[in-house]
Amino acid sequence: MKLFDVHTHVQFAAFKDDKEEVIRRALDSGISMINIGTQRDTSQTAIDLAKKYETGVWATVGLHPIHTLKSFHDEQEIGGSGAFESREETFDYEFYRNLAQEPKVVAIGECGLDYYRLDEGTKKKQEKVFVKHIELSRDIKKPLMIHCREAFSDLINILFSYRSSLADKPGVVHFFSGSKEDAAKLMDLGFSFSFGGVITFAREYEKLISYIPLDRILLETDAPYVAPVPCRGKRNEPSHVIEVAKKIAEIKNLSLEKVAEITFQNSQKIFQLGPTW
Repeated sequence: MKLFDVHTHVQFAAFKDDKEEVIRRALDSGISMINIGTQRDTSQTAIDLAKKYETGVWATVGLHPIHTLKSFHDEQEIGGSGAFESREETFDYEFYRNLAQEPKVVAIGECGLDYYRLDEGTKKKQEKVFVKHIELSRDIKKPLMIHCREAFSDLINILFSYRSSLADKPGVVHFFSGSKEDAAKLMDLGFSFSFGGVITFAREYEKLISYIPLDRILLETDAPYVAPVPCRGKRNEPSHVIEVAKKIAEIKNLSLEKVAEITFQNSQKIFQLGPTW
């Protein structure tokens, strides 16, 4: 049985001492992964890590909306102590375009909108940077990996404004936390959704997952964050994605094998990966 963790961060500082062991543990269990870039450094290191493996490990490149301004320090992402804020980054289109042309890069992002801990004055900046990612996705012909937190109305309005720039399978809204109405609008645009460990302990996701067709669902861990039951409180990692698959199978009253098969196929199609890897 093969599984695909489409959104993880094994290149982050949380894995600095054992990233190779974490990746090997997943690959030996039949789990492929995409390490998601969140700024210049983590985009480059995601590529560097993916290139060490012939298959089973890919990367994305992009600027997370929280890094468009000075933000809280996340030791799991960038290491060090919590005594300073992470730097503000200006989106360099050509830099990310050059990175995106690497064959191991399968999507543009993590990009989008994040209105949690937000000053109202930064919304326009986030929007401009998100639009640049949409343009890069169109330019490079690779799908979007979207982050959205407490901003679905604005995100959907932007995407509809740029609908003509989107591909038939324009990408994934990761860690989806919107409403059924948000999901319907995003599906109309062609998007799919990835779900992670939170669904194993937060029952409010069950109606949403029941509503979204399986052919629009993918699996993720968002490691090192939000470990699923029975690993809560521990560092998350890609090998835990099977717990997410089990929960989706339970909610949809399907076999684990069926959920693994369909979500794996969904990943292949969206990220334009051939059938032989």
